[in-house]
Amino acid sequence: MFNVRSASLETKTVTKLTCIAAIMLGSTGIAQAANGLSIESWRSDDANIWSDVIIPAFNKSHPDATVHFAPTPPTEYNSALQAKLKAGSAGDLITCRPFDTALDLYKDGHLANLNDLEGLKQFSDVAKSAWVTDDGKDQFCMPVASVIHGFVYNKEIFKELNLSVPKTRDEFYKTLDTIKSESRYIPLAMGTADQWEAATMGFQNIGPNYWEGEKGRKALLTGEGKLTDKAYVDTWQELAKWKPYLGRGFEAQKYSDSQNLFTLGRAAIYPAGSWDIQTFNNQADFEFGAFPPPVAKAGDTCYISDHTDMGIGINASSTNKEAAKIFLNWMASKEFATLYANEVPGFFPLSNHQIDIKDPVAQEFMSWRQQCESTIRNSYQILSRGTPNLENQLWNVSAQVINGTMTPEAAAKEAQDGLAQWYKPQQ
Repeated sequence: MFNVRSASLETKTVTKLTCIAAIMLGSTGIAQAANGLSIESWRSDDANIWSDVIIPAFNKSHPDATVHFAPTPPTEYNSALQAKLKAGSAGDLITCRPFDTALDLYKDGHLANLNDLEGLKQFSDVAKSAWVTDDGKDQFCMPVASVIHGFVYNKEIFKELNLSVPKTRDEFYKTLDTIKSESRYIPLAMGTADQWEAATMGFQNIGPNYWEGEKGRKALLTGEGKLTDKAYVDTWQELAKWKPYLGRGFEAQKYSDSQNLFTLGRAAIYPAGSWDIQTFNNQADFEFGAFPPPVAKAGDTCYISDHTDMGIGINASSTNKEAAKIFLNWMASKEFATLYANEVPGFFPLSNHQIDIKDPVAQEFMSWRQQCESTIRNSYQILSRGTPNLENQLWNVSAQVINGTMTPEAAAKEAQDGLAQWYKPQQ
């Protein structure tokens, strides 16, 4: 680090001139990018935020730069991006999904190596882990944001029923019982028709408190832990207990239906991902809050799924790589982190900067990082590469457990048998 106090006037002058030169060269580099920079992304909901807030903020320090944000709907993004990359028409910057989806793009030569990117110094190894090769040597996307799991609740219903936010599992089920017996409200707004919610907002939400976060997740990777272990069976046993508290016909209830039940004030608690905050801000006309997955008993260490959700890399075929690096280095700044966290509440920056979040519910979610141990979804790193795909299996068996058509023990056995079919450490 440069020591200003001991530097001579001459050294200070040279350093100042060097910085000015670097800024000028950086601005020139990005300004000369042919047709500007183009960003591929699945975040179509955020298009106006990029065009109206984020890119104008970047232009304050790079006034001559042109940056285009060109999103594709989330369900079409992977296939559309593959087609563009093969055709040579993809943008300069590629928004990266975590782990294998992005790793495959790097292995196929579509993403540039970012090992020399200065901005990566602003991120921890854990933050970078979703976009690094298995040997930890090559970084191919810069971390952008994570999402956190927990429960969102209707504060008006809680006040009406004189309920307190539950901290332990016993308190959680007493709360659900009260809502069910003493009101017209649905205790839990979740369905199983789409299956993924059962795993993502169910299994991966409450599970880390059973398998102790990263300890359990890494044990699955090494083979020391099995999906038939007590921690996983117990997780599915708790999910099975949710059935009486779900709405009538929940088996046919889709994700959007669950959102509507909550925003219309018909359900008290919503097993959530923090990405739902924006939707609820826009649609709910009541105050809502959030609480983390309840622990077994007061004083226990709590664990949260703080899942690495989004990164950004450089198209290996881009002719504007230097300009793209300038933009990425700016995205590693505190300015970007603060902007993004406040403009897209529920998506939390992965950089080391300390920032203030204005949205109270988003701030509540992020505060859990200081109270609990963080982990990521245990099926994402390596364990969904083979056939059967563990992520998809978890969707299916978790939905069946909640529906009551599969026992927790059978779910554990099916998931473990599937993983053992192709993953050597589990054989």
